Amino acid sequence: MINTPYLEVTYRKGRAIAAYYYLPRCPGQRSVRTQRSHGGLLIDFARGGRPVGVEITTPHTFSVSIFNRVLRELGLPPVKPEDVAPLIAN
Repeated sequence: MINTPYLEVTYRKGRAIAAYYYLPRCPGQRSVRTQRSHGGLLIDFARGGRPVGVEITTPHTFSVSIFNRVLRELGLPPVKPEDVAPLIAN
């Protein structure tokens, strides 16, 4: 089991153009369904409905409070600002 969530950010010319927040998952677990959520977020779900990641499609408008609201709705712990610092600095 991959227990620690982590953020991956894609940059172009020094600006964040996309980001993905990986959620805890079993090795090899893949997304089979995607659901739109608040603030330009897309939630990826594995078989059985377990959330495995959150795509941040508009990193230039990223909001920690909206992100944490989505995580709460999924039954997951909130992030701290330092967990997503590259998006806040964008």
